[in-house]
Amino acid sequence: MADAVEAASARSGQAKVGRAGLWGWMLFDLAAQPFFTVVITFIFGPYFVSRLTDDPAAGQAMWGYTLTVSGLVIAVMSPVLGSLADATGARKPWIAGFAIVKIAALSALWFAVPGSALILPFACIVLASIAAEFSIVFNDSMMPRLVPPEETGRISNIAWGIGYLGGMIVLIAVVALLAGSPETGLTALGIAPLFGLDPATGADARITGPLAAAWYALFILPMFLFTPDAPKTAASPSRAIREGLTDLKSAVLGLRERRGILKFLIARMIFQDGVNGLLALGGTFAAGMFAWRTLELGLYGIILNIVAIGGCLFASRLDTVLGSKAVVGLSLVSLIVATIGIVSTGPGFTLFGLVQLSSADSGGLFGTMAEKAYILFGLLVGIAFGPVQASARSYLARSVAPEEAGRYFGLYALSGRATSFLAPASVATLTLATGSARIGMMALIAFLVIGLLILLTTPYPADKGDRIG
Repeated sequence: MADAVEAASARSGQAKVGRAGLWGWMLFDLAAQPFFTVVITFIFGPYFVSRLTDDPAAGQAMWGYTLTVSGLVIAVMSPVLGSLADATGARKPWIAGFAIVKIAALSALWFAVPGSALILPFACIVLASIAAEFSIVFNDSMMPRLVPPEETGRISNIAWGIGYLGGMIVLIAVVALLAGSPETGLTALGIAPLFGLDPATGADARITGPLAAAWYALFILPMFLFTPDAPKTAASPSRAIREGLTDLKSAVLGLRERRGILKFLIARMIFQDGVNGLLALGGTFAAGMFAWRTLELGLYGIILNIVAIGGCLFASRLDTVLGSKAVVGLSLVSLIVATIGIVSTGPGFTLFGLVQLSSADSGGLFGTMAEKAYILFGLLVGIAFGPVQASARSYLARSVAPEEAGRYFGLYALSGRATSFLAPASVATLTLATGSARIGMMALIAFLVIGLLILLTTPYPADKGDRIG
């Protein structure tokens, strides 16, 4: 694979990249994913909702507003930083700076003990989320220089699958070695938690912050050591800022002529909001609905990550055959069906009560039929949420030139965050207004459906017929 990419890169005038450089770039996803998988979705997020507060509905609302604040900052600043990256050339210094912020913020989550003020975990999650997303802008904008257009879908999906592997490994470590059952005090392996972690103090969830920080610090090193960066320009910082802002203005105004890219960014803006909300709030919804604790949430996350890895590997081949647009569309259909299933399932029923389920608990993990139905719908999420993001990334990479990748991936990040406050805010507000987390979660379906409908009318590649000159 790497030999073919290297040869194609040389033919297309892109940066020559060997196996080590390509793998270094892909390992960034491995480094970054445990933050989203373990901290945001499956372990610390549900801990924030169900154990740092006495009221799960109020906790879900507070968590939703945490994601809203970080989303607004990311939406405003990502295009600016992407354009500055184009003007300054090199991406690695930006990634290094944000890595320091992310690692420090995640490490501080250890101090978020039950009964403490929520301002500390609130601030840490906001800072870590901002740093993580900004780093992704710069890493993604490297792809058009490293990978030829015909390979972007395959490489992007493989990298995303490697990322889920990282998330799964860390989840397994938490569940098997660190998270003890409140009843027995033992982990899933039947041993005492390492380091004497006490689940009664939330240590099993709090440790995920420092753990994700250490993992990130380790696995971004290959990218810094082996992946070629764009050459640094000789422009002064003030000149780079002026040029970056000028390029951003030109890119935004140019969207009037590049209507396909504009339509793609609008579609992605809407459906990614639903995807982000589903990933961030799906675990907290289960925690409140079924009283799942760290062990159950960790195992659920492992199941989804196993399916996600397979979904990305399959999509890497499907993208080559059908194209990125088809993969994104099929993934959105799967997510819509899954979300309807998830929000319609509760103790003793699914599909909004049309299907009644036995409420008997067989004992052990996921003992009720409703919990099993929830996991079944969750598998559809696992199959789709990797490909919908990986193929969307390759969709844009095939639609822009390497020298403009920074500004357009900045706009891409904006499109993923411009309305990101709407989904969690809608979920949080509906939850508070109705007192029902289920009704709140139903807001996510609208984002997925509207985004899909716009995507269906978008050309592929997105700049098809739009280039001027």
